[in-house]
Amino acid sequence: MTPMNDSQLYTILDLGYTPEEKAEQVTSALLSGGADILQLRAKGHDPATIERVARKLIPLCRLAGVPFILNDFPALAAALDADGVHIGQDDGPLSEARKIVGPGKIIGRSTHSLDQARAALAEGFDYIGFGPLFPTPTKLGRPAIGLEEISTMEHDVGSEIPAFCIGGITPETLPTVLAAGARRVVVVSALLRAPDVEAATRKLRESLG
Repeated sequence: MTPMNDSQLYTILDLGYTPEEKAEQVTSALLSGGADILQLRAKGHDPATIERVARKLIPLCRLAGVPFILNDFPALAAALDADGVHIGQDDGPLSEARKIVGPGKIIGRSTHSLDQARAALAEGFDYIGFGPLFPTPTKLGRPAIGLEEISTMEHDVGSEIPAFCIGGITPETLPTVLAAGARRVVVVSALLRAPDVEAATRKLRESLG
C-alpha cells in the first residue's frame, strides 16, 4: 500500500458527483490514473448505501495498493476494515475516533486555518486536509482561506505529517497552489467531471512531479 508520506494526489469518490452505479467505474479510472489515496464521501446518503458502495470500492483499492479512506462514520470504517477515516472539525477528538477504528488505521482531520492545522498535528492526526483554498461547490457556504498560509502550514505541519491542500483545485489553479508552497493536493470535481477521468487524473498526477 502506498505510504501516506509518499502520497501527493488524494482523490475523492463523491456520490454528490458520481452516481452509485458508476462508482466502481470512476474509482477504477482514478486509480489507473495514479491516485495515491481514495476517499469515499457520501454526504446525505444513508449508511446502507455508503456501506454498499464501500464494499465495491475497497477491493479495487486493495488491488491497486492504494489506501481506502471513509469520510465520517468511524464505526462503519471499522466494520468495513477500511484503511482509515477522515473526520471534520465538529466530529469529536482524535481519541474517540481512535477507540472506534483501532490502532494502525489512518485518521485524518479537515482543517480550515493555520491554528487548526497546528492543533491537528499536536493532537496526533495522521494527516490533514487544509482548505478550502478557493470557493468550491463541495463546501458551499464555507469561505475560502486563500493561499497565503500554505508555506507556513507546510513548514509547521506538512514537514511532520502529510498535509493535503483542498478546495477548488483544478488543472488551471494547480500551478498557483504549487507555487504557494503546496506539496500535496486533494482534487475532487475537476476529476469527477472530466470527460476522461483516467486521463485527467494521470495528467494532474504528472503535474505534481
